[in-house]
Amino acid sequence: MLQSALTENCYPDKALKTLTIGVGFYISRFYSKKSTKDATEWFPKDYSPNIMTETWLSLLADETVFSTNSLEIMKRIKDYGGMATCTQLSIKYGETKNFYNAGSSSLAKRVANKTGCPVLTTNNENSKWWPILYVGRSADKNTEGTYIWKLRDELSEALDQFDLSKISLYANETPSETTETYSKEEFLEEVYMTGERFDTLCSLLKNKQNLILQGAPGVGKTFAARRLAYAVMEEKDDNRIEFIQFHQSYSYEDFIMGYKPQGEGFGLQNGIFYRFCQKAANVPDKPFFFIIDEINRGNMSKIFGELLMLIEKDYRGTKVTLAYNGMPFTIPKNLYIIGMMNTADRSLAMIDYALRRRFSFFHMEPGFNSDGFKAYQAAFDNDTFNTLVDRIKELNKEITTDNSLGRDFCIGHSYFCGQNECTDERMMETVEYDILPMLSEYWFDEPTKLQRWENILRGVFND
Repeated sequence: MLQSALTENCYPDKALKTLTIGVGFYISRFYSKKSTKDATEWFPKDYSPNIMTETWLSLLADETVFSTNSLEIMKRIKDYGGMATCTQLSIKYGETKNFYNAGSSSLAKRVANKTGCPVLTTNNENSKWWPILYVGRSADKNTEGTYIWKLRDELSEALDQFDLSKISLYANETPSETTETYSKEEFLEEVYMTGERFDTLCSLLKNKQNLILQGAPGVGKTFAARRLAYAVMEEKDDNRIEFIQFHQSYSYEDFIMGYKPQGEGFGLQNGIFYRFCQKAANVPDKPFFFIIDEINRGNMSKIFGELLMLIEKDYRGTKVTLAYNGMPFTIPKNLYIIGMMNTADRSLAMIDYALRRRFSFFHMEPGFNSDGFKAYQAAFDNDTFNTLVDRIKELNKEITTDNSLGRDFCIGHSYFCGQNECTDERMMETVEYDILPMLSEYWFDEPTKLQRWENILRGVFND
């Protein structure tokens, strides 16, 4: 039959070994199912572990049988509708496909050892275990994955009665607790920014969905990023915030997906951004925030890969095919990206223009003149502190007008924040070990200017 269909040019394998394998695969995967049984039929039909609902309930409460990972698998299959492929579970809830595959087999072995239930007789070591927990069937071509597991009725009924509220539904998820509300007023009390600039900041984030906070060291970029997320959410919900820091070695495999050591070999693992996107996609009515510190220290084109286009607001919800697993992926519309960038570090490359147009850039300035900092300063009622702040303001004016420096090198207010009491010793340490070393780098070729400001700042404590 094959010889009659093939010509000399249509298939290079003259021995037809590869073609034979292909035909065998077709017969086993598709043709035999059509000829021997309905593809929608669940099997094995002639086997049952004979475990009743009451026994499953006692097993669910036994930590030596149902570990935390086992309960996570059960909760996720129930949440998916009681049946799913390992691929579907991996995509929606995180973890690798092997987490669900090997985890189910290990769980079934523990159930068999605990109950002495009958085990399916088969030559395949793996296929004799899963029927204790599930019935199965092959997935159709429109389903992600190759094999669908369906919870046995008795186990499903037991799960309906068992408390799984403390079990994480998504990978790396911590159980949610009652959250505190958070307002614009609370933001301004903590971040030391004017109300007008806060309104601008929120508008940029909501309109672009990608925002970079840039500025000199000590202006509170990292501190402000998390509280900006709180303000937009109107509550302190850290479960909807992910915080990472880029560095020169950060890669696509860390961020999106890649092969990592797993047991004796390598397994495909989802990266932190991939998992967070899946988490956000499953709660579409609430905003989620992905915060990246030192965003310009990483090679963003390399890290984002094919998702570079999708971070644009207009392309949110658009699907692309991922390089590693060939599966469609999208960045949800409720995900916001906030990056921080230190503009005073000249050793770092600036973000290229292709990426720059995908972000709004907000320059953060020292907040000495904000109402929040003034209230913080007034609470100390300390003349030395007031004088020191005045001198730092004068210093920042000179730095701003310096042609070799500019506003990106100003001294930020955070050097003076976070203190419960204001002592001369603490202020002197800040000047001597934080500010003056920075000035010595700024004006390494202008010793006269450096010496003058050393005398001015040290003189605050000698008057």
